[in-house]
Amino acid sequence: MKKVTVLLALFILWTALVSHVDVRPIGPMESEVGLAGLNQAVRNMVGVNFTLYNLTDLMSIIPLGICAAFGIMGLVQLLRRRSIAKVDRDILALGVFYIIVIGAFLFFEVCVINFRPVLIEGVLEASYPSSTTMLTICVMSTAAMQMKIRIANEKIRKAAVIIIYSFTSFMVVGRIISGVHWITDIIGGIILSEALVGMYKIKK
Repeated sequence: MKKVTVLLALFILWTALVSHVDVRPIGPMESEVGLAGLNQAVRNMVGVNFTLYNLTDLMSIIPLGICAAFGIMGLVQLLRRRSIAKVDRDILALGVFYIIVIGAFLFFEVCVINFRPVLIEGVLEASYPSSTTMLTICVMSTAAMQMKIRIANEKIRKAAVIIIYSFTSFMVVGRIISGVHWITDIIGGIILSEALVGMYKIKK
């Protein structure tokens, strides 16, 4: 619980810094961006790679598929056991966790902190915190926890966890290198995701 509280406080502090410190119109259509010096420096270093952007966007289907798989698992348990109270508690908690993640995403779609450093199909989209980063870390981290619980074979379990974390690392690094988010958006996404994942650990 202490770790979650610290991470949430850190996210609030980071969001305040991004919102109020070194705010300059360095984005498309002169959109204002906080911590502009840091963001511009990283932006100049990585540039823009739409191929990598499209790839990571496409690969976002994987965590979405995992969400659907656990949703189906919970539904099957509900139908077989005929009582929501008899559905595995960690699966119920996972459902609540997914709702919280969606809620966080929708909140920052309405309360825009930063816009993207590039136009997507001519549209200036909200960018903070990085939704792909959040989706990947939140879903894949909790999936790794489920693998540790549900796979009895140690070798298969370890292989599954390694694949999950390798995929997560690729997605986060890929999102940075693609240049479709400011670096502060990625950092914010990582901090918030770790806080949310910590909450799931508490509920299990």
